[in-house]
Order: sequence, then C-alpha cells, then structure tokens
Amino acid sequence: MPPGGRLGPRGFLTDEEKASMPKVTGALLKRILGYLKPYWFQFILVFLTILVSAAVGLLPSIITGRIVDEALVGKNLKLLIQLLIAAFVSLTVSQIIGVLENYINAWISSRIVFDMKNQMYHHLQYMPHSFFTTEKQGDIITRMNTDISGVSSVISGTLSSIVSNIAVVVTTLTALFTMSWQLAIVGMAVIPLLVLPTRSVGKTRFALLTERQAKNDEMNQVINETLSVSGAMLVKIFTREESEYDKFVRVNDEMTRISMKEQRSGSWFRVIMGMFTQLGPLLIYFFGGLFIIRRWDPTLTVGTITATIALINRLYRPVESLLNISVDFTRSLALFTRIFDYFDRENTITSPENGEKPVIKDRDIVFSHVKFSYDPEKELLRDIDFTVPGGRMYAIVGPSGSGKSTVVNFIPRLYDVLDGSVRIAGTDVRDFDLKYLREHIGIVTQETYLFNGTIRENLLYAKADATQEEIENACRAASIHEFISNQPKGYDTEVGNRGLKLSGGEKQRISIARMLLKDPDILILDEATSALDSISENAIQEALETMMRGRTSIVIAHRLSTILKADRILVLKDGRICESGTHEELLAVNGVYRELYETQFRKAIEYEKQAAESAG
Repeated sequence: MPPGGRLGPRGFLTDEEKASMPKVTGALLKRILGYLKPYWFQFILVFLTILVSAAVGLLPSIITGRIVDEALVGKNLKLLIQLLIAAFVSLTVSQIIGVLENYINAWISSRIVFDMKNQMYHHLQYMPHSFFTTEKQGDIITRMNTDISGVSSVISGTLSSIVSNIAVVVTTLTALFTMSWQLAIVGMAVIPLLVLPTRSVGKTRFALLTERQAKNDEMNQVINETLSVSGAMLVKIFTREESEYDKFVRVNDEMTRISMKEQRSGSWFRVIMGMFTQLGPLLIYFFGGLFIIRRWDPTLTVGTITATIALINRLYRPVESLLNISVDFTRSLALFTRIFDYFDRENTITSPENGEKPVIKDRDIVFSHVKFSYDPEKELLRDIDFTVPGGRMYAIVGPSGSGKSTVVNFIPRLYDVLDGSVRIAGTDVRDFDLKYLREHIGIVTQETYLFNGTIRENLLYAKADATQEEIENACRAASIHEFISNQPKGYDTEVGNRGLKLSGGEKQRISIARMLLKDPDILILDEATSALDSISENAIQEALETMMRGRTSIVIAHRLSTILKADRILVLKDGRICESGTHEELLAVNGVYRELYETQFRKAIEYEKQAAESAG
C-alpha cells in the first residue's frame, strides 16, 4: 500500500489497522499459500535470481577496493582497465538478472490475480439475491477490483522485497565482516539513528495524510454530486453554479495547503535521513584512518575502507525495510482476509444434485403456509396460502411495503421461504434444478435494467440464438419496433449506462420485448407497465394479454385496467392475504380492497379514461 493510502504511511500501523489486525493462523497462511502453490517452480526461479543478484551486487563494491589498493596504489593501468571492465560487467549482469526477476514476478502476480478474480466473479455470480440487496455495491467492486489487484503488489512487492532484502543484508554483512569486522560494527552503529526519525516524521505525515484524505473525500463528494446527470440538472434549475464553484474552490484550496505542508515535512525528513546516511561513511573514514595512521590494524588498507563504505551504503535501505516487515506482513494478511471474507459467504440458494425437471407448463403454483422475514426480529410474511391454477392469471394488490414483490420472488428462488413451501407441478421449487426452473420463468420488474450496450445485445440476453425475425416480432408485440427502426443505427443503437439514453417507457417496452423473446411458461409481471403512460400501456396491453393467455401468470399491478382482467385478485396486507376474489366480490366485502379502490384505483381509471378521450 503506497504512503498516503487509507492504510496510512509505511512504517507503522494505524489505530484502525491495529483494531482490525487479522489473527495469524496456520489455516490462514495455508490458504494463502494455496494460491501460490501452482506457481512453485516460478517462485523458485525468482528466489534463485534474487540470491544470484544479491551475490553479484557485491562485486562492484569489492572490485572498487581492489581498484584503489592494487591498480591505483600499484600504478597498474592494465589491472585498472581489467577491474573497471569487471565492475561494469558485474553491474550489467546484476541489472539483467533484476529485469528477469521483475518479469517472472510480474507474471506470477498477474496469474494469481487472474485466478482470484475469476474465482471471485464466479462465486459472486451464484450468491443469493439477498447478498446484493444487503451489500453495498461499492464494497463489492472494491473487493473484486481493488483488493484482489492489491494482491499483485503483495506478491511482486512485499514477498519479493522481504526475500530480496534478507538476501542483500546477509550477503552484505558476510562481506563486511570478512573484510573488517571493526569497520562493519562502526557502520552498523548508525542504523538505530535511521529508525527514530522514520517513526517520528511518519506519524506527523500520517496526520497530514489523514486530513488530506478527508478533504479529498469531500472534493470527490462535491464532484460526484454536482457533475452527475441528476446533480448537474439540479444545479442548473436552482442556478447554483456560482455557489457550487465557490464551495469547490474552498475545498480545493484547503487540500492544496495540506499537500504543501506534507511535502515540506517530507523534504525535511529527506534532509535528516541524508545526514544520517552520510554519517556512517564519515565514521568509517575516521576510524579506518585512525586504524591506519596509528597502525592498530596493519592489514587494513584504503581500498578496504572504500569497499566498506560502498557496502555499508548498500546495507541501510534493506535494513530499514526489514524493520517494518511486521507492518507489511500485517497489511498483506488484512488484504487476504478481506478477500476471503467474501469467499466464505455461503450461497444459501443452490441447485440440488440431480435436481428435478418436471413439465411446468400449465401446472399449478401452490403457496403452502409460507413464512418469511428479512429481519429475524420482524416477520414480513406469515401463513401465505393460495394456489394459482395452471394457465390462469392472478393479480396481487396491496399497500406499499406489504411484501407483494417478495411473494413472487419465491417462485424463481430469488429468496427461499423460511417455513412452508412453494410448489410447481407438485414439486417444491427447492428440489428443482435451479437453472431449469429459472429458464422457464419470465419476469418483468418495475425497475427496468438495461446493460450498457446496444438494443440488440440487451434483447439477445433472453435468447442468445434468436433470429432477426424473432427479435422484430417480439418488439412489434411490445410496440417498440417502430421506434427502434427510426433510429439511425436501428437495433444496434447504444442504450447508454443503465439505458439512460432511452425514456422510461422505451426501456420498459424493450424489457417486455426481452421477456416475450424468452417465451417462458410462467410469467411474473411486477408493476411491469408502471413506467408507461396510458397510451403506451394500452398499446402493449393486448400483447401482454396475448402472452399471458394460456400461461400461468402472476401480476403485481397498481392499475385497475390490469387487475380487472385477472382471474382472481389476492389482497396482501400486514404480511397476510386478507382478501381473495374477483373485482366485484372484493368491492362487495367493503374491506381492504375497497379502500385501495377508493384511494388508488378509481383515480387511476379516471385518469386513463381522460387520457383515452384526449387521444381520441
């Protein structure tokens, strides 16, 4: 995670990270290693290249000592040229090995991310509908993209960095103590001085980074709200352009000032670190010179001092990195823990092994004493008991929030009942082969959703091998063919994100055409004509009636013209079916349906009559 991210700068853990620190267990580590196992051979290659690179990286420093002692002091030009060539070759080889290491690392991390994204997408595709109604869409996208992509930096960054730093430290210390253990100790004495300013300045920078992130979130909020389609329209309607601009300038100014403070603190930190890293070589020069001048160590040479300084400079950065290994390790585990949290979410609605595939055309749908609740403490539906005879059309009405949509969602198993059963053709829907069940059910919902593509692509989603003739027939039945044909690109017209380039009625009619193209045995219309005006609704009502004729259908409707054509009307209130009958029978009861008729349906039918008269 780069400095300045939500997890804080590298070097220490934030309070949030400490509070949510994952518990390191053998099972967790084994699970993580399971993703690395298929690429064990490539990992061995990476580790070998790291070891070779660390060993070869010592040569330029060691050769520098020989250049001073043997070539310069000995005035040997031939040897000087040979040593310079050797140093250049060793540097070149080290760079080439580094490129090879990076390539293998990138390949491994990319393949692991590829595997995990495929696994996550497949897992989420089969999660129950309740998962998507309770989880935030942003969280799902973050886990799917950001978190899994972050695994790449763990593999190619954290893991390889740990191995590389250990290899560099071990090989460098071995070389230092081999040449002069006294100077090695002098050079290492500076290491504690590198740790203290890193911790102190890191906390200061983190406070600034946290403040900047808060302002950045505020700026993003302003941008998202005022530059979206709906937000921009609201700004224009209320002529708030200038005030919104002033708000943006204020937030932008505050964030800029915080960024400048952060950069200044970083500049002073680099100055301090530069002073301390130069202190080590100066101490080695002093003590090395003292040893030579006072003749305390006759074997010590100027070349040895020069090589020691080169090696000690090579040592500081990996040592500092290894001091923070616990932070990197904890953050890596936290990343995997977030990903595994989704993998461990149970799919509660699955297809049974050897699921049944009975003929369901013109067969009864039976709800038997169904109970259901989203919240364990609040029962939504209780004792829902009714039968829709095969080939008949039933309507469900009721106040908003009474559970009408939930009732029909049990049929394709978007939800499962908590008690009781839903049966089709005498078979519990939970015993059906799930794909078979859903293939024979057509649903048109109130909230029409179109993918960001062409009209043709959205229609083919119902039947991938549909011919052009079938597509056009379905669209004619839905009274949308003429509109599509008048578009410059016809059926290849782009609908935009979520179908925003189309009106609500156009989207709804395309959605109905998509359902007609599927040609299912059971139809569920959940406020299917709510986005249409009366003229548009009348234009396709006949098509819907033709489609429902001879099919088992359940309609949730708020318009009386639709309800009147139902073979039977079910009235839902307070989680129960309180009334059942035809329109005339329910009016005579003078109950809930009568109340709905007086408050909603009568106004709707009067409006429809007026619209029809105006059109006439």
